[in-house]
Amino acid sequence: MKYLRRIVMFFASRLFIICLIVGLMITVFYYAMNLSNIQIILKDGMASRAKYVMGMEDKKSNLEKYFLTVCLENDSLVLSVEQGTSPYTDYNVRGIDHRLDMGFFWVWPWENTVRLNIQEKIPRIDGRVKGTKADEVIAQKGAEAVYPPAWPDAEYRVLLTREKGQWKIKTLTPTNK
Repeated sequence: MKYLRRIVMFFASRLFIICLIVGLMITVFYYAMNLSNIQIILKDGMASRAKYVMGMEDKKSNLEKYFLTVCLENDSLVLSVEQGTSPYTDYNVRGIDHRLDMGFFWVWPWENTVRLNIQEKIPRIDGRVKGTKADEVIAQKGAEAVYPPAWPDAEYRVLLTREKGQWKIKTLTPTNK
C-alpha cells in the first residue's frame, strides 16, 4: 500500500507540473497573439488614418478594417476630409514618416477590451502644393506654404474591442498633457 501511494503521488505531481507548464505556455501564446494583433491594428490603422487625411488614400472604407464606424464618425480629422476643410487638400503628399509609441499593456486571453495610451508623430511629410493651387496658396500663406503643414503630434487614449475575433479601435480620445 505504501508503494502504491508513492507511485500515485509521483505521477500526480508530474501531471500537475505538466499541466502548469502547458497552461503557462497557452497563456503566453494567447498574450503574444493579442499583443501582436493589437500593435498591428494600431500602427496600420493610425497610419492609414493619417494617409486618408493627407489625401494619399481615397477610400474611407479602408479605415473600417481598423476602426469601428462610431470612432470614424467622431474623428475630427476624418470629418475635416469629408467636409473639405482638411489642411492637406491643396497638397500632393507622396510619403510620410509615421511613428507610433505605445506603452506597456496587458490583455488576458479572455478579455475583449483593452485601454492604452499611444503617442502619434509624423516628423516628415514628403509633398508639395498642387500645381493648380500653387500661386493661390503661396499668395495666402507665404513661401513656406509650398510644403504641407506639419502634422500635429498627439497623445491618445485608445479603447480597442474584439468583435468576432478581430480587434478594432472603438474610441480615440485625445489627452492633454
